[in-house]
Amino acid sequence: MAKTTHSKNTLKSYLRELHLPTVREHYMQAADMAREESLSYEEFLLDLIEQECTTRRNNRVERMLRESKLPQGKDIDSFDLRRLPANVVHYVKTLLEGSFTDNKENILAFGNPGSGKTHLLCAIGQKLVRDGKKVYFSTCSILVQNLLFAKQNLRLPNALKKLSKFDAIIIDDIGYVQQKREEMEVLFTLLAERYEQGSVMITSNLPFSKWETIFKDPIITAAAIDRLVHHCVILELNIPSYRVAQAKKRKNNYMGNTKIREK
Repeated sequence: MAKTTHSKNTLKSYLRELHLPTVREHYMQAADMAREESLSYEEFLLDLIEQECTTRRNNRVERMLRESKLPQGKDIDSFDLRRLPANVVHYVKTLLEGSFTDNKENILAFGNPGSGKTHLLCAIGQKLVRDGKKVYFSTCSILVQNLLFAKQNLRLPNALKKLSKFDAIIIDDIGYVQQKREEMEVLFTLLAERYEQGSVMITSNLPFSKWETIFKDPIITAAAIDRLVHHCVILELNIPSYRVAQAKKRKNNYMGNTKIREK
């Protein structure tokens, strides 16, 4: 009995040293199951290692999701693909496979407010993370403020290097808030750094013809667009606002319930 206790304590100590917490937690239960089901040593070991790998994989995904800053709940399961045009659905299904990041391609999603641009790109981003890719999400306004702050403190190269580690950067609502010229200059610097080095995913309610109001200069505007569209997929979400449609649905349901109560 004392020898068995010593063996268990020694085993736990080794497993702790090897950083195998899941094996340490479940090996006794797995051993009992192996004896009951007459599993071979190899099958017993395989079961334990699979549990360890699954836990590590899940923990890694959860950590990467936190680091990505992606909004919670905006995944592909909660997005109604039936609202999209057929050609856009085809593109989305291909983009979910994630090969565009390997090819350093960009995604540009255009559409009116409420059309689902942000949700759609975040859903693709979530799928990328779950497939092991590094993704970073930010609104355009916050991103340019952070980059400008880094530039003012002579740390812009460090900030750009940190962002270069991500396979894809999602820049939400470019042009939605009017930025100052110096803010747009650091955004252009980021886009130039990412060109053919990493994917950029952008949402905007402004067509290219109005992007001069974003970058404040026709030459910089043309250069930014040229870099983005050289390797890119453009998603046109010319569909009614999802939020407006939901509001109308709630109103109609309320009116219908009211009429029923009145009867």
